[in-house]
Amino acid sequence: MTLEVGIVGLPNVGKSTLFNALTAAKAEAQNYPFCTIEPNVGIVPVPDPRLAVIAKFINSEKLLPAAVRVVDIAGLVRGASTGEGLGNKFLSHIRQVDAILHVVRCFQLDDVVHVDGSVDPLRDIATIETELMLADLASLTSSLDRMRKQAKGDKELLPKIALLERCEAALASGKPLRALALDDEQTLALKALGMITAKRVLYVANVSDDDALGTGALASMVREHAKSEGSGVVAVCSKLEEELNELGPEDRQEMLTGLGLSEPALATLVREAYRLLDLESYFTAGPKEIRAWTIRKGSTAPQAAGVIHTDFERGFIRAEVYGVEDLVTHKNEAAIRSAGKLRVEGKEYVFKDGDVAHFLFNV
Repeated sequence: MTLEVGIVGLPNVGKSTLFNALTAAKAEAQNYPFCTIEPNVGIVPVPDPRLAVIAKFINSEKLLPAAVRVVDIAGLVRGASTGEGLGNKFLSHIRQVDAILHVVRCFQLDDVVHVDGSVDPLRDIATIETELMLADLASLTSSLDRMRKQAKGDKELLPKIALLERCEAALASGKPLRALALDDEQTLALKALGMITAKRVLYVANVSDDDALGTGALASMVREHAKSEGSGVVAVCSKLEEELNELGPEDRQEMLTGLGLSEPALATLVREAYRLLDLESYFTAGPKEIRAWTIRKGSTAPQAAGVIHTDFERGFIRAEVYGVEDLVTHKNEAAIRSAGKLRVEGKEYVFKDGDVAHFLFNV
């Protein structure tokens, strides 16, 4: 399971530079709007020190981390919901992702023009949010018109119509759909309709290199806004992170230490994006590979097995499970088994983040 997050924001706020840093790719980054027209796509590993811990005790040919798929979507502008700046095309890309990384410019640099002439994080957030809500409202209105006609012969559509009317009222009053208290079924219904503002948002405050920790006034404005709506925020200096990617391990650590950072901000960003999607990892470990597998929180043992192969879920019999901490304590799987720490779990078992598992199945 590789989930997808989309990087959005106004032009010239650092989206493509952030994408380059995340993926170590070289997406074109230029100082003018609409430099990115087709979305760039990259697979970003989720930093997880537990892989290296497992590798200390189980010899394996390779380590495979979990991953998040990242899509760099071109800059939106005021009027995007009605097609300004190729808006319709860009919005169609956003509808397809699972969550949004909203990059907000929190740096002053005369050489990089701002589409509105000045740097104002809250104004920029409001511009993007308004366009996304207007796009959702237009899409909802169209869906409602169609469903109301269909409902004359299909009364089962009435609950869905009621949901969409509730969403329409929220958008008309200036509230994104993620602000509504929706159950899982309703959330899935909105996802199927491609509702953008129902997606979770992680704000990325793109700061200058002299505010790498994001404690300055501009980044603080983004933090307060994110807190007010229950969203997350990570401060990143995209240009600095891109430079760190080009250094060797020793030079990178020296530079991080000099900046007062324990790790690249991108590591925090990727983990936060992973958490944003309600994801967690379990591990399989053997001589060929030690691998982190992505599951949604609350996944049962058969569902967890199914991310490896659908046959594992269909023919699930049981799982043998232990924790990474058990491996640290007992040093190998044979000792874990002898100590009675290897658990045999059935179909009702809910996997925990950090479980190490072997599956028995029959198809």
